[in-house]
Amino acid sequence: MKLKPPRRAPVILALAVLALVCGLQTARLDFFERLEWMTYDLRAKAAVHFPTPITTNLAFVSVEDSSIDAVEKGTVGFHFGLYWPREVYGRLVDELHEQRANTIAFDVLFSDLRADHPQVEMANGDFISSDEFFARQLRHAGNVILGDTADAPLPPLFATNALVLGDVTSEKDPDGVLRRVEAFRIYRRWHPILQKAADELGLDLDNARVTPGSIILPQTGTTNVVTIPIDADTNVDLSQLVVRLPPGMSPKARAFTDERVWQMGIVLAAQQLKLDLTNADIDLPDGKIVLRGENGVERTIPVDHNGYFYVNWQLAVNDPRLLQAPIENLLAQNYRRLNGETNGFTDDFRDKLVLIGSTAHGNDLSDRGATPLSRDTFLTSKYLNIANSVITDQFIRRAPPAADLGIAALLGVLTVVLTLELPAFSALGGALSLSALYTALAFFVFIKFRLWLPLVFPVVGAILGEHIVLVAYRVLFEEAEKRRVKSVFSRIVAPEIVNELLEVKQLSLAGGLREVTVYFADVRGFTEFTDQNHAGALEYIREHNLAGAEAEAVINETARETLNTVNLYLSALADVIKRHNGTLDKYIGDCVMAFWGAPTPNEKHASACVRAAIDSQLAIYELNLKRVEENQKRELENMMGGGRPKPKLPVLMLGSGINTGMATVGLMGSVEHLQNYTVFGREVNLASRLEAVSGRARIVISEPTYQHLQKEDPGLAALCAVLPPVKVKGIVAEVKIYEVSWRPTTASPFDEELFSAAKSTGGTTFTGIIQR
Repeated sequence: MKLKPPRRAPVILALAVLALVCGLQTARLDFFERLEWMTYDLRAKAAVHFPTPITTNLAFVSVEDSSIDAVEKGTVGFHFGLYWPREVYGRLVDELHEQRANTIAFDVLFSDLRADHPQVEMANGDFISSDEFFARQLRHAGNVILGDTADAPLPPLFATNALVLGDVTSEKDPDGVLRRVEAFRIYRRWHPILQKAADELGLDLDNARVTPGSIILPQTGTTNVVTIPIDADTNVDLSQLVVRLPPGMSPKARAFTDERVWQMGIVLAAQQLKLDLTNADIDLPDGKIVLRGENGVERTIPVDHNGYFYVNWQLAVNDPRLLQAPIENLLAQNYRRLNGETNGFTDDFRDKLVLIGSTAHGNDLSDRGATPLSRDTFLTSKYLNIANSVITDQFIRRAPPAADLGIAALLGVLTVVLTLELPAFSALGGALSLSALYTALAFFVFIKFRLWLPLVFPVVGAILGEHIVLVAYRVLFEEAEKRRVKSVFSRIVAPEIVNELLEVKQLSLAGGLREVTVYFADVRGFTEFTDQNHAGALEYIREHNLAGAEAEAVINETARETLNTVNLYLSALADVIKRHNGTLDKYIGDCVMAFWGAPTPNEKHASACVRAAIDSQLAIYELNLKRVEENQKRELENMMGGGRPKPKLPVLMLGSGINTGMATVGLMGSVEHLQNYTVFGREVNLASRLEAVSGRARIVISEPTYQHLQKEDPGLAALCAVLPPVKVKGIVAEVKIYEVSWRPTTASPFDEELFSAAKSTGGTTFTGIIQR
């Protein structure tokens, strides 16, 4: 039987926990992803305090509260209300074009045409719509990027005159924080005739289902669907949709075209680096998009399998490293140009990548929301940060799933080793230290290299989770076994031996052959004392004519005295045995059995046992001295009379037998009833026989024990005297024996009384002296 469960049990449990952690990590469940996002936000905030170099050609033109006031008051040469006509943005484009801006990007939606806006008077006196004026400025500048969304597409007037379109969709994570954006989106552009027919019939183009040979369109508000035939190239017969086609229009045309629209920040950077977005290498399964440009320029954007990448938040709209100006400054300078002024102009925005966005306050005046850096900020800054990432080639890369699992596995294994090999408090400190070290590493790697290592599962799952589960295992199983060890050994060995046993990794009590030294010590004269005490009680009852309860009280008191006496002697022996790190086996009446060499190894078990026997004789000697003194006091008190005479305290001697040899050691008994850790075999029986022949106040050892003393403690062996061989029961040959001298150096006036009985029974000659 093993005292502890097999060591593979906690390892199997740890592997099960680690498998669970890895499974949950692979599943990317929303709850755990939110926790990981929180740790990401902390790292993003920490990274801001260690700024990295940014590109120097980014600029921001802001529509501010002051801008709205300036336009409303007419300080820029014209005045309009809160919602500006497109003329205002056209004049801004004209001014930036005059300043030779590299690229102009609008984070402003122009999703419809506004015929209600005032017309613009041209230099020749003609009037054109505000929308047309804006479109002309777009075409004239030739470097304007317009923001577009699938929900509110740009009118063709603007889309065809812009340099390129940029996606400005903001898709926040489920916790409401904008951390990532989609590198590009596929915009489906329906043919205008089909779009018009769908509007008239209430057809839902957003939920159209394209199948081979047809387009199935659900009708809004009904369960009806309309099926439109198409050919293999998705061409549709437009004549079936309208009664009369516009002159010159072919009746057959593509029903729709799919256009890839890149995120505006990427488009802005592409103008600077001359990246070819049309021929980008897109490998979503492998998690990358490769963009190539002139002169060997290459950028690899790390994306997930859905095409999302994380924004490297480094810039805010008010960052002092950005060139920035409110829109009214440029509008005022443009007004002066139009009025023919030639002096005092600036070209601060020459060669700049200019983003135009709103920072005005109001629900529909600017795009605000939460980012990892702030709970409320202007989200137009994401385009600046994305453009900066592409230009400087600084992207946030999330560790691949295989690396995540490898990190969790490594930390889990380290935690298992710490928890199982170290004591409880040291293991806890080790687990917490490992968590702190890995967390610090994750922060450092993010700040230095923008590499996002997982934190939640490695720390909470692989380290703390493993540690808690294994500690619970140790409490439920190993600690229960430790309590069992204490219950078996706490009363028979010294406390330090118990502590040593608790630290043993593999402790088997099932039984085994061990070399031990066995000690039997019998309290001599106890039987005579018991008989005398009982006879004295009966004599007292007869002399005083006691009966019933009174007689029973005398008998019980006598029995208590007898029991107290034997317990006094036996406890003195037990204290000495434990002090010498022996194992107290059992009490056999007035005899004590103990042994050395198990359950913990002891290379000097023979000398430890003999020294314990010597100290036991000395302890009994000291005890007897006190009892002789007490008897003198009692004799005087009895002579003075009064009450029942106090009996003399018995002065008992000790006979000891010791033998060394191989014996079977283990738990004996029944788990359900009683178990005892004991030794048995021939060598144990021989020790018992030597105790029987030792007489009073003597220590008799066997030849094997003596031979061990010669090796272990020659000084102790010198105290031994050879005795004539003896014939003992159960042993065929005569046994060579020795006597160990132990008498104290300081004589007592009671020594003659104490040792007279031993001498009269052929006892020791006390050939040696033991220092008291």
